[in-house]
Amino acid sequence: MRAVMATFKAKLYRKSVSAVAWLDGGMPKIIMGWVACIVVAGILRTSFSASPITSGASLFQTVLPYMLLGLSPVAAYWIADQLFPRGLLMQQPEIRLSRIGKWRSVDVLVARANPIFGPTGMMASLLIGMLLNVPVRSLEFLAAVPAMNGNAPLWGQVLFAVTTFDVVVMNFLYILCFMAALRCVPWFPRFLFVVWGFDISAQLFMAHVVAGTAGLPVGVGEALVNLLQGNMQKVLISMAIWLPYLILSERVNLTYRSRVALNPA
Repeated sequence: MRAVMATFKAKLYRKSVSAVAWLDGGMPKIIMGWVACIVVAGILRTSFSASPITSGASLFQTVLPYMLLGLSPVAAYWIADQLFPRGLLMQQPEIRLSRIGKWRSVDVLVARANPIFGPTGMMASLLIGMLLNVPVRSLEFLAAVPAMNGNAPLWGQVLFAVTTFDVVVMNFLYILCFMAALRCVPWFPRFLFVVWGFDISAQLFMAHVVAGTAGLPVGVGEALVNLLQGNMQKVLISMAIWLPYLILSERVNLTYRSRVALNPA
């Protein structure tokens, strides 16, 4: 049984290594596919706009959110690729926030030479999850929020604006997190925690702004509440699953904190 489990774990690990290597080298293709999908989705959504397109200005107002939706992950990838080039050796933050456990700091070159260094193993699942969060969140936005412009009622304009802001900004931030994890940036764990907190705050902010808009139909308000609750639940579940791992994992501590477990004397 132990031999079978060892073989199974080795197979999963090899798959995680292959997946991370594919993600690192295949991001340009993923980005191109993303842009193509958003262009098609934007055209379809604009064609069935919930408010009439009566001028060039109203057309621009309708199309702009989908342009931002498509460009946000692209911009995040380009910025991260400039900030975190492959193989860059970065210093650790001066202040340690993760203090649970007994660890011994090691030189960054020693850390990189360790066999468990890198975003593989369970970390590969976190990387894939952050990346998949972008299309999932975008599909929810495209399915739940119809295209609108200045000809829509005030509540419709507010709803379209705040949901667009949420999906564009969060897609940008999650791609930055993904790239930071992929390129072994020391700030990644705390940056992800900040993004989780911002995500929760954004859901609460949207609920407050839209609920305070005059004329909001009851059915629209209920649907928005369900959408925002679903987003918050996903964030809280992610935090519950991944926070202990990000704090206690030897791989995470070696890769992002340049430290190894201190063996008891």
